[in-house]
Amino acid sequence: MSDSQDIFAATGVDAPEQPAPGAAQPYRVLARKYRPSKFSELIGQDAMVQTLGNAIKRDRLAHAFLMTGVRGVGKTSTARLIAKALNCIGEDGEGGPTIDPCGQCEPCRSIAEGSFIDVIEMDAASHTGVDDVREIIEAVRYSSVSARYKIYIIDEVHMLSKNAFNALLKTLEEPPPHVKFIFATTEVNKVPITVLSRCQRFDLKRISADQLSAHFAMIVGKEGVTAEQEALDLIAQAAEGSVRDGLSILDQAIAHADMDGDGEVKAAQIRDMLGLSDRGAVRRLFAKLLEGDSAELLDAIAEQYKIGVEPLSIINGLLSLSHQVTLFKVGRASDPTLSNSAKQQFSDWAEQLSYPVLHRLWQLLLKGYQEVQQAHLPREACEMALLRVLCAADMPDPGKLAKMLEQGVTATASAPQVQQAAPPSPMAEPVARINPAPAPAPVAAQETQAGGLPDQFSDVVKAVGRVSPVLESILIADMRLISLDAPNLVYQPVRPIADADIRKIVDALKQETGQDWTLVEGQGEAQPSLVEQEQQLRNAERQAILNAPMVKAAFEAFPDAILLEDEDPRPQESRSA
Repeated sequence: MSDSQDIFAATGVDAPEQPAPGAAQPYRVLARKYRPSKFSELIGQDAMVQTLGNAIKRDRLAHAFLMTGVRGVGKTSTARLIAKALNCIGEDGEGGPTIDPCGQCEPCRSIAEGSFIDVIEMDAASHTGVDDVREIIEAVRYSSVSARYKIYIIDEVHMLSKNAFNALLKTLEEPPPHVKFIFATTEVNKVPITVLSRCQRFDLKRISADQLSAHFAMIVGKEGVTAEQEALDLIAQAAEGSVRDGLSILDQAIAHADMDGDGEVKAAQIRDMLGLSDRGAVRRLFAKLLEGDSAELLDAIAEQYKIGVEPLSIINGLLSLSHQVTLFKVGRASDPTLSNSAKQQFSDWAEQLSYPVLHRLWQLLLKGYQEVQQAHLPREACEMALLRVLCAADMPDPGKLAKMLEQGVTATASAPQVQQAAPPSPMAEPVARINPAPAPAPVAAQETQAGGLPDQFSDVVKAVGRVSPVLESILIADMRLISLDAPNLVYQPVRPIADADIRKIVDALKQETGQDWTLVEGQGEAQPSLVEQEQQLRNAERQAILNAPMVKAAFEAFPDAILLEDEDPRPQESRSA
């Protein structure tokens, strides 16, 4: 029995219970527990590690380093690793600077614990003034106590005042040989150029989603927790390239999973916890948006809102999806977490949605995102924004408007004609045509077939316009005719035309004329496009006006005068009347 227990026994008081050996230590969050302790554990920064390793091997160490990047990518961790690498003496006490510090010697252990006297960390957010920098300037004159280098780590260095930066410049440019400076910042644009020019800069990159997902899988394995791969992918996407953000979410997800009893981190729990929308549900919502069914669209929004998905998250998911479809269309899809069925669906949408439609969809959704973000009633703002997308889809595009102006139709008279001749919504058209049902040939097509094939390029344009205004705009703006011998057409592109759009034009002509057409890009003398012809006509009319004697006299009398374009939307006949 110990002396303390004897004392308690002599006084007749029960001795307090002794803590059990190996009592549990206070819990450390995953972001601190799995902070990199060596360069090999630093993920996603291979270029920086290689540069530092070569510099150490060749003894070409800079006197100041600047680490910049978004939050949670390892700036402060890298600064501490550099401090270890420069001061490591090896387990035998005879080692020198190394890119692979031992982690066992006194400097390595003390730096990891944050108690090493020659490695000074300073938070510039709370030490912003000249007096704080003056203390550093005074201290650098003295050599290190026990280490090879005295190292100053200044976090969030952009928070220093202008005078503090100026006071540090001379010491930073010519520090004593035993001193190294390591700066870390998330806003490098706020650091004066005079400081940047004195530092060796490393831009730490965002960590990719697949690297984060693999890193989280390793951590849950070490923690003895099971997790669905989809759940880890969702956490990696929500982290937005930040390891610390991802580990904080993973910490919360593990605690959330334990509350359910089975201890497994599931994708459904992550969506509930973060207010995320199911990616499959977003795709279904996107399909309803393209189909133009307002009732089903509102039901889908209500269902997402009911399960806890925020309206802003709904718009954000649709924005992300429209961006992915555009990437598929240009052949740059790179999301490794997509399933095969999702990739096939994206490919179908990319094949059938044109660039103008995708661009208009993106702009409308982006406008809706801003409105929902500022709205006092987010759900109602979300519904109105998506319904506006449907309404905008029914509006004629610039190509259709150009055709209406060319034919000289007034706005009131043309409204019923547009509703009669126009196909379903331009954004609903591709989805509706995935499995088209057989339909009787249009009256216009029967008349064209009865009267023979079109022998004028303008007739070809009108035939295509009856099927799709989007394709009609391509013929009007992007095609110069070389020769037309129906059903063969040779053209010269004003700008590159996608093969998919050419196939759609051929299908439209077959639908209207009943015959297979051949559109071939060729060489030779070509007529101007219809848009170019219209511009030439406008230029000629303008020049004729300028050449009129009265106009010339007016310009001579008023040298600063300008000729304004006529913006009256009425046809010429109406204006003359």
